Amino acid sequence: MVSHKARVHFTLAGYHFNPDDITRLIGIEPTSSDASGARSSLDKPVLSSWELSSETVTDSIDIYKLSDNLIKQIEPAKEKILQVIKSHNLAPRIGIILVLSKDEEDSMPDVGLGARSIRFLAEIGAFVNVDCRISRVN
Repeated sequence: MVSHKARVHFTLAGYHFNPDDITRLIGIEPTSSDASGARSSLDKPVLSSWELSSETVTDSIDIYKLSDNLIKQIEPAKEKILQVIKSHNLAPRIGIILVLSKDEEDSMPDVGLGARSIRFLAEIGAFVNVDCRISRVN
């Protein structure tokens, strides 16, 4: 039987920017990025994104701990993050991705953010997105 899976990511998204510029400006290497928006035309804008993600975990899922560890990685660059949000008109967010097992014996993981994460996200004007899916594998 497949168990629950989870990961947490911090993303900066916007139009017409190159994620490599964000990496250079804030000094943190992303786990993934998409530069599609850097090449899109003004009449058909496409989003670019810069993302720092936790690993996907399957055992002892603790969203509070995953998000806190992620925030600890980006917190030292808060002022630089605020600068690139303003200069590149970016939308910051934290995403929580849960893939839930169909097994009724698996207890549901708690989903939430600790005070440190909430405070940091509020200070940079970020929003929170929770994406829950049911595993398709039996």
